[in-house]
Amino acid sequence: MQDQIPPAGPQGSGISGYFKHSIFSQYKWRVLATVIFGIFMIILDTTVVNVAFQTIREEFRGGLNDSQWVISIYVLALGISTPMAGFLADRFGTKRIYLGGLGLFALGSLLCGLAPSLPLLITARAIQGVAGGLTMPLGTALLLQAFPPREQGTALGIFGIAALVAPAVGPILGGWLVDQNLWRAIFFINPPIGLIGVILGIFLLREHTNPEKPAFDIGGVVTEIVGFGSILYAASIAADQGWTSPQTLFWFGLGGVGLLLFGWIELRHAKTPLLDLNLFRNRVFLNASVLGYVSTVALFGAEFLMPVYLQALRGLSALQTGLILLPMALTGGIFVTLSGRLYDRFGPRPLMVVGFTFLVVNTWQLALIQGDTPVSWILFLLALRGVALGLTVQTTLVTALSVVPWDDLARGSSLSNATRFVIQSIGVAVLATVLASTLSPEVKTLQSQIEVREPGMAQPAGICEIAAAPAAVSAVSLHSGGLAYAGAGPLLAARPQGIIEQACEENIAGFERAYKITFYAAILALLLGSLLPGWPGKWVGRGGG
Repeated sequence: MQDQIPPAGPQGSGISGYFKHSIFSQYKWRVLATVIFGIFMIILDTTVVNVAFQTIREEFRGGLNDSQWVISIYVLALGISTPMAGFLADRFGTKRIYLGGLGLFALGSLLCGLAPSLPLLITARAIQGVAGGLTMPLGTALLLQAFPPREQGTALGIFGIAALVAPAVGPILGGWLVDQNLWRAIFFINPPIGLIGVILGIFLLREHTNPEKPAFDIGGVVTEIVGFGSILYAASIAADQGWTSPQTLFWFGLGGVGLLLFGWIELRHAKTPLLDLNLFRNRVFLNASVLGYVSTVALFGAEFLMPVYLQALRGLSALQTGLILLPMALTGGIFVTLSGRLYDRFGPRPLMVVGFTFLVVNTWQLALIQGDTPVSWILFLLALRGVALGLTVQTTLVTALSVVPWDDLARGSSLSNATRFVIQSIGVAVLATVLASTLSPEVKTLQSQIEVREPGMAQPAGICEIAAAPAAVSAVSLHSGGLAYAGAGPLLAARPQGIIEQACEENIAGFERAYKITFYAAILALLLGSLLPGWPGKWVGRGGG
């Protein structure tokens, strides 16, 4: 396989000449540095914007339904463009499309920061989503094309640091900028980083194109947009509208029909399919992909729950929440690098068994948390969860792609990323629905009143913290255990203490149910992971599954 890697090009001066005599003299390390640089920016931006959502809503005086499109349009655009990344890379070149996506993301970020109105901000976020959907799967493909087969686990392990650390750094950075009334700086950080990433890529990356230019699959593109877009939109409204509401059922139905037509066209009629669905006929690719879907619910679905718990029930700010989530990123960053080396030597099976065993135990403990669980215990559980993340997330991806032909890596990465993204969106919608289903109408009314804030008001108090300290509801600023109750007191002063305690109890019951769903998903992932190749069986690396 090593001889399939593109030969070195002529050594020039400038940036290329500098790297010739450094640790980056080998092409593979230059690719790794360039890809991490770009992907880290994209993942970081996603989490930062989530933290600033409430501030953006207040800035533009937008309603919740209109403002929600700042996040929803990004998800939709990302999900629609990801399946197209592989085709565009084969048609125009992986390097060209990757750098084009990176530059487009930087441009979209600049437009977001300059947006004078909510509609223009939403439009700019759509541009970001399209760019992110093109860039992320191609970054993985560039890595696997540059590294020899026996080092691909190591490459994706190091690359995984960006995928795990960025979501933890985002809330911290975003929380601090929001606290400083600098929410537009969230977007202005990206253009210079993106520009540097594009310049580095121009000089350091080599182009890889498919010698046979694929024909444009118009039927696949249309049905892909309808199918993926409708499913993602349905998932985004299901928790609020209800899974059985006419609107939700319509969009899920339209998306299902679109995906069925997409599969029929790709497998039966497309001369050059947009996504190579035949990859699912390979047992290792199918098993690793299904494992990736299940682990997405078990891992990232649960990551959606913890920030909600910390902020809504415990009264922590976004910055404080980010700091509490940091240990998970630190342990994840350490073990994702270790897991890459272990994968190259022993294969995926031992990593899956150990990682998902950790996850099963950890998720069960998270299902038992209460409104007064010590933060120190939560920190320990999150650090342990980071170990499971580090051992499993990138390993499932590199295992699936290990059986994809070298020339088809861009399409294989697009297929894996696109389908995982849909499953993750549906999983989060299911967990949000489980949370909401445990709340009585009285509690829902109470929480909606707490969430409504005028610009400049303090962080709302945590419901469970108020239930445990009733005197806080009448205080303008009462600190207990480092938590401030300023701002929410006037909203709750007229409420009977009983309804507050009921709200805490119902929310805790909802978190227990949601975490138990992810617990069962973790058990299923453990069973599937044990079926992958690797120690104690023979492991011969890429293509040997």
